[in-house]
Amino acid sequence: MTDNTAEAAFQNDDQTITGENPFLLFQDWLALAEQKEPNDPNAMALATVDDQNLPDVRMVLLKGFDSDGFVFYTNSESAKGQELEQNMKAALLFHWKSLRRQVRIRGTVSRLPGEDADAYFQSRPRASRIGAWASQQSRPIASRKALWQAVTKETARFAIGSVPRPPYWNGYRVTPLSIEFWMDKPFRLHDRVLFTRTTDGTGWTTQHLFP
Repeated sequence: MTDNTAEAAFQNDDQTITGENPFLLFQDWLALAEQKEPNDPNAMALATVDDQNLPDVRMVLLKGFDSDGFVFYTNSESAKGQELEQNMKAALLFHWKSLRRQVRIRGTVSRLPGEDADAYFQSRPRASRIGAWASQQSRPIASRKALWQAVTKETARFAIGSVPRPPYWNGYRVTPLSIEFWMDKPFRLHDRVLFTRTTDGTGWTTQHLFP
C-alpha cells in the first residue's frame, strides 16, 4: 500500500456522512441495515452501570424510535431494569457488520406510559407473553427443567383468555444527548460525525471527528 494508493482512495471517496438531522440519518441507515443484515438489524447493545458504578452491557432489540428517542422493552426486575431504575442514563450501540457502520448513542432514560407497554406486549407472540411471566429474569435458576416447569405452570394459568402484561414488564426510552455515526473507510481513515444537543435542546450541533 503506497501513499499514492491511500491518497487516491481518500480523494475518490464520494460516500461520506452528511445531513443535519441525526434521526433522519439513523432512519436511512436502519433501512439499509434491514436490507443487508442477515439477522436482527434492530439489535443494539445497551450499556448501564450498577450500584458499584461498574459498567454492564447486553444486547436488546430496538422497538421504535422518533425524535423523542429510542425505545425498547424489558423486565424491570432484571439486572438491566434495576440498573436503569437506579441511574436513568444509558448508552446504545448499533453495529452493522455487513454495512461496516455503527451508531453510538448516549442519553437519559425514561419509562414509557403503561398503555404503551400494554399495547406492545399484546403484539408479542402468546408464547413470549407467557415466557415473560415464567422467567424471573437475571435471578438464579436450578436448571433448564425448572424454567420449563415455570412455563408449563403459567401456560395452564393463562389457558383461557388473553395474557396480560406483568406489572414488572415495561418500556423505556433513551432520549439522546449525543449520537455519533461511524463509517468504515480504507486504511482506517474512517468517517465519524458527532451530533450533540444544543443547550436549549431545540437543535443539534455537528462535529467531524478524527478516526
